Amino acid sequence: MDIRSPQPTLRLAIMLAAGLAAAGAGPAMAQQPKTLRVTMHADVRQLDPFWTTQTIAGIHGNMIYDTLFSTDDKLQPQPQMVEKWTVSEDRKTYVFTLRDGLKFHDGTPVTGKDVVASMKRWGVRDGAGKQLMSFTDAITATGDKTFEWKLKEPYGLVIDTLAKQGTSLPFVMREKEALVDPFQQITEMVGSGPFTFKRDEWVPGSKTVYAKFQGYVPRKEPPSGHAGGKVVKVDRVEFLWMADPQTAQSALVAGEIDYLENPQLDFLPMLESTPGIKLETHPAQGTMGLIQLNHLHPPFNNVKARQALLHIINPQDFLDTIAADKKLQKLCYSYYGCGVPMESDAGAEPYKARKDLAKAEQLMKEAGYKGEPITILHATDHQYINPANLVMIQQLRRASFLKLDVQAMDWGTVVSRRAKKEPPAQGGWNIFITGTTVLSSSNPVTNTWIGMNCERANVGWPCNAGVEATRRAWGLAPDLAARKALAVDLSKQLYEQVPFVPFAQWVNPVAYRSDKISGVITTPSIPPMWNIERK
Repeated sequence: MDIRSPQPTLRLAIMLAAGLAAAGAGPAMAQQPKTLRVTMHADVRQLDPFWTTQTIAGIHGNMIYDTLFSTDDKLQPQPQMVEKWTVSEDRKTYVFTLRDGLKFHDGTPVTGKDVVASMKRWGVRDGAGKQLMSFTDAITATGDKTFEWKLKEPYGLVIDTLAKQGTSLPFVMREKEALVDPFQQITEMVGSGPFTFKRDEWVPGSKTVYAKFQGYVPRKEPPSGHAGGKVVKVDRVEFLWMADPQTAQSALVAGEIDYLENPQLDFLPMLESTPGIKLETHPAQGTMGLIQLNHLHPPFNNVKARQALLHIINPQDFLDTIAADKKLQKLCYSYYGCGVPMESDAGAEPYKARKDLAKAEQLMKEAGYKGEPITILHATDHQYINPANLVMIQQLRRASFLKLDVQAMDWGTVVSRRAKKEPPAQGGWNIFITGTTVLSSSNPVTNTWIGMNCERANVGWPCNAGVEATRRAWGLAPDLAARKALAVDLSKQLYEQVPFVPFAQWVNPVAYRSDKISGVITTPSIPPMWNIERK
């Protein structure tokens, strides 16, 4: 089935009707698998959840892998694969015991060795993981179900980091996959989570299929956020990719899909008025858009060129395009997002000021810019990244002294290309737009994008020792007041260094057929597919 072909909703309807007619010919109808049909915000292209910060990779990973800890509906850390743990008096040694019944999809038990290898691999790629590993002395498997985590010095965010939300979650893999070079993608998707990945049915650009893992033993607590019992109540989940937002909306209205993760905000009034469709948001839900810059190559390897963008970019234009409804948008100048404990716009005065193209041109000249092409990776098939790109390109073109090289491609290609460190003329890049959840950006440790630890930083590879020292101090701060003070200092440094340009914050509800499914769990980040059942 190729849902990218013309009239995909009609094709889906015909195929579904044919399937139901065939099933109705006899008693086999009662044996039809209970299938949940979902359209996410992007297509599953990258299978290794440690390989990229792409949200869809985290959603994919969350289907088939499990985590040691997770957060509940109140955003509090709760044990998931862990049964119990202890902390030494000096707060430098954590001893963990895994709960009973954990096994991988191949039937082998989950062991301490699997956990240790997985945490080490994750800690090389993820920003928060790197920070945790910088405080780590050793992680050791001490038994089949036990492992020990020793720190060099007390670090109060161990459990919070292991329970993090957003992308690049600390999933537990089999030891054999976890021992693969972190900078090489794994090819076997064998987890211990509630679903198995049906590789034989995976059609990139069309469909990704997951089946209920019959051997999964959920926790006994009721589900709450990503914590509690992950009870699967359907046989299959199909991610059906529809690049066109209107097509996805039409499929939901027609009942051809059950769940639409990221409906285009322009369509919300229509969805709200459609009988059988429900819109839901989590109180902490929110997306932060960002303009990511390549710090390895001119012009943005020079801090003055990065500062110049603060005098060009107008964030309100992005909000009015992406989330025209004022109730859904928030003009935010905080690198951590707004409405969170660490919120701070310290140092944002140049960004808040009236746009000044003359000042921007002067800064670009001081950076040594002489009209070289600035390569922009423009994802044309993403629900909010595409319109955000159009706004950014229009604003940059007003700065006539800039020469733009806009290259259109799909989001999957952007994700692959943004990992390249080659110069733009050799297949690299200067700018791309992406987004992250406000929840994962809400503090200096879990915010992957503000990390400026050079080769170990996120794509763009920003580098600044002062920023990293302040992030480290934040993690060691003794109380909330000290952390808030450090967050203010760090905000000033970030606006001076400009690792990226934040351009908007908005809320996007999920939409689903409440007349067909129940048990939907709303979260501020990756949507869980467990607990959902067909009516």
